[in-house]
Amino acid sequence: MKVVIIGGGATGASCATRLRRLDENIEILILEKTGEVSIANCGLPYYCSGVIKEREKILVSNSSRFYNMFNINVKLNAEVTGINRSEKFILTKNGEKIYYDKLVLSQGASPIKPSINGINNEKIFTVRSLDDIDKIKAYIKNNNVQKAAVIGGGFIGVEMAENLNFMGLKTSLIEMQSQILAPVDFEIAAFAQNEMREKGVELILSDGVKEIFENEIELNSGKKIPYDIIILAIGVKPEIELAKNAGLNVNRGIIVNDYMQTNDPDIFAGGDNVEVKSFINDENVLIPLAGPANRQGRIIADNISGKNSKYKKSQGTSTIKVFDYTVAATGFNEKQLKAKNIPYLKIFTFGNSNASYYKNAAPILFKLLFNNNGEILGAQGVGKNGVEKRIDVISSVMRNGGKIQELLDSELCYAPPYSSAKDPVNILGMAAENLLSGLFKPAYYEDIEGSFVIDVRTPDMFSSNNIKGAINIPLSELRKRYNEIPKDKKVILICNTGYTSYLASRILIQKGFNNVYSFMAGIKLYDEIQKDKIQNKEYAKSCN
Repeated sequence: MKVVIIGGGATGASCATRLRRLDENIEILILEKTGEVSIANCGLPYYCSGVIKEREKILVSNSSRFYNMFNINVKLNAEVTGINRSEKFILTKNGEKIYYDKLVLSQGASPIKPSINGINNEKIFTVRSLDDIDKIKAYIKNNNVQKAAVIGGGFIGVEMAENLNFMGLKTSLIEMQSQILAPVDFEIAAFAQNEMREKGVELILSDGVKEIFENEIELNSGKKIPYDIIILAIGVKPEIELAKNAGLNVNRGIIVNDYMQTNDPDIFAGGDNVEVKSFINDENVLIPLAGPANRQGRIIADNISGKNSKYKKSQGTSTIKVFDYTVAATGFNEKQLKAKNIPYLKIFTFGNSNASYYKNAAPILFKLLFNNNGEILGAQGVGKNGVEKRIDVISSVMRNGGKIQELLDSELCYAPPYSSAKDPVNILGMAAENLLSGLFKPAYYEDIEGSFVIDVRTPDMFSSNNIKGAINIPLSELRKRYNEIPKDKKVILICNTGYTSYLASRILIQKGFNNVYSFMAGIKLYDEIQKDKIQNKEYAKSCN
């Protein structure tokens, strides 16, 4: 049997090596359009800045290693231009005809270049390959680059902005949407946005690029951003033209079944160019992430070799470093749930990365989305330490069909340097279970305006920082002063992180109040959102 794999990235490489481990006699050929095979794409921004110093570390493998270790042939700079399904061969750009028994399409995705005047300026670069980064590094070194503009606030855009800033460049990040990092909601993104500003990145939100001139970018608002180099990172588009021209079923990506098989039983596809089923609602989605791409390659190899292996949907679990913060997410966010009209509940909690009495304990904000049946729909977190491992736990609980109760019951590692006896995952489960049980009513940032706000912290804490218009009734005085609280208005109780306001709500509910709400994650979350909104308003004013 001869297997031809088009694309030597995560899916193609993992497919080829798994296939060899399963069958020593299969002839395997990888055709790679670029001059690189099996590189660590996710490390490219850090290689750009020198955080990863050695170029060789980005090269996960090479043609010689594929041949010597696995007896796999790799042809570099081999662009495939057509597929003849009836005769089972492919054509390359140089006219070579290569026959196959099984074909794997794993070309991934390519950076999007919008139709903007000036988009072909030689100072504009994209980030997809090691060669791209080599060009960026050389351009910065040889052209006395001082000012960088990054267009796009997704993972690559944010990572490049951080690393260009690390290199000492005055860096601006331009995002047309109202927030960066689309997988998370605005409450989580606010922390990352404030962190980027504090570290010196000029963050421009809700403003798109109108035109690119020789030394400046004109935005839709009319504001002009000077630059010496531009990194274009507005997203990627799946490579589907080859599949489409061959008559394979495509939509936004190549359509495959659970076995990663196209509508042609001898052609498989995987990676950034395929649509997979969402774990949450079973719809077709694009998930351009390295973890799923590697698993899909393995599954394709299994099925080619006769093993019955299925891809079990995708949760879109992801994480990113934003200077000193970590952001992580799994499942759907609130924006997606609203767009798809999926009913949901939400809670926010703060938990510590490790025991509060041990050094370096840092707060983590979590957002949990679930339904009335306790099924977990998504989770997000942001903090300085221990964020991603908690999201990994929640992702695993979801994957195994666990509900809110399983978060509460999870038996997780505990020692003061690493966690608390009640891990933040357990606390999330407890808070969600309390909400489902009707023990409290939640309030959020968007509920503050027009509500009667009571701050239940101590007078000293209240006087140092409070919400305009709030009154102070400390928890310790609440049982004596509850008659001061109106019953004909929506009353929101707020504290520092949400726990004391929950206690206060339990007191008042048992005193007969049914109009009291506990503000989730407290003034700590409120302040972070306010800080972000003030920055956005100041930018809007500067454009007028």
